[in-house]
Amino acid sequence: MTAPKPLAIHAAKAPARAKPSHYPAPFAARMEGRSKQPLGDLFGLQNFGVNRTTLAPGAQSALLHRHSMQDEFIYVLAGDITLVTEDEEITLSPGMCAGFPAAGHAHALHNKSGAPAIYLEIGDRSKGDEASYPKDDLMAKMGAEGWEFTHKDGAPYPKG
Repeated sequence: MTAPKPLAIHAAKAPARAKPSHYPAPFAARMEGRSKQPLGDLFGLQNFGVNRTTLAPGAQSALLHRHSMQDEFIYVLAGDITLVTEDEEITLSPGMCAGFPAAGHAHALHNKSGAPAIYLEIGDRSKGDEASYPKDDLMAKMGAEGWEFTHKDGAPYPKG
């Protein structure tokens, strides 16, 4: 029997995701200092995900990427975060938000400050979504078992 889903929690007390990164080596190591608390999963949400993400000083949210089908939204709760795109960098402070429509700007968040930064990230769970990484030899496709990673030439990365 599975435990019942809670009706409400204090977000800061939610458990962190067990696996720090889904990226294959060597990309996973670049996510050092990032912690995600998957809030939406705690409530059994299936149409969209919500994560409370903490970036330690010097950490980054993800590789510079864009989704083919998924919209993403972030809202800064604490600290300063630098939104990095292919063309510019914008400092986001608490209360600021940003949205990334599918197939739009490639983006990543970096904590270039000396203090932890915390934000909410919200994204839909579109079937068939793919992610492209303009600065890395990486492609991703959402499969039945989660993200499947390949080199840009289609060769798979080892699982693990």
